[in-house]
Amino acid sequence: QLRESGGGLVQPGGSLRLSCAASGFSFSSTVMSWYRQAPGKERELVASINSGGGSTTYVDSVKGRFTISRDNARNTVTLQMNDLKPEDTAVYYCKAVSYGYWGQGTQVTVSS
Repeated sequence: QLRESGGGLVQPGGSLRLSCAASGFSFSSTVMSWYRQAPGKERELVASINSGGGSTTYVDSVKGRFTISRDNARNTVTLQMNDLKPEDTAVYYCKAVSYGYWGQGTQVTVSS
């Protein structure tokens, strides 16, 4: 099971920290990813982190603004989002890649 939290409404230039709590599987064995889906658009891969946390990848549009991290002792993965832009508005999902598990999503809205 995956459960996201931390979404909300923020002004452009602001920050949010999303968290995803995992249970029921071997969290430390799988790549974890954050995706997002904006209204009328396909779901997009935003960031990924390998099982040990030492390797990360990002979509170009968030590089330098978002940071993915994980705590294998607490079975959590986080997405720190800074300098948010209106185009970051979407429902954000975490995914346990090896298992194909998805969370229920958390809404992020960037608007003045």
